Amino acid sequence: MDALYPRLLVRDFPASAAFYQAVLRELLGVEPVKVLPGYANWDIEGQAGLVLFGRDRLAAAVGTADLPQAAQDTAQDTAMLVMKVDDVDAAAACLTRHGATVVAPPQDRPDWAPTLRTAHLRDPEGNLIELQSY
Repeated sequence: MDALYPRLLVRDFPASAAFYQAVLRELLGVEPVKVLPGYANWDIEGQAGLVLFGRDRLAAAVGTADLPQAAQDTAQDTAMLVMKVDDVDAAAACLTRHGATVVAPPQDRPDWAPTLRTAHLRDPEGNLIELQSY
């Protein structure tokens, strides 16, 4: 049973699906299980790893289609995807090649954990991603 997994609600589904398809293939060697208009999902080792869902589809389903979309760049982040990788620098370069923007470049974070190295990037939708290695 997939008890808990991230589902990103995205404005530009085709761009987001292309980004995560390329990045997850290159970093983890996984392909999407299913890609439909407005929906895509990836499993990692038999468990749900990530789902993308078109915001407009969910808004229609839950009755919020007439409400405004949240302003993305005017507030601090409320959620973040975290990917554990072997090489933070190489993974950051991969994400950047596929359209991510760097927020905080790769750096050691000994104040967070003795051997932690991180980088923070934004996917094409502006979602915050942390790459980490220990």
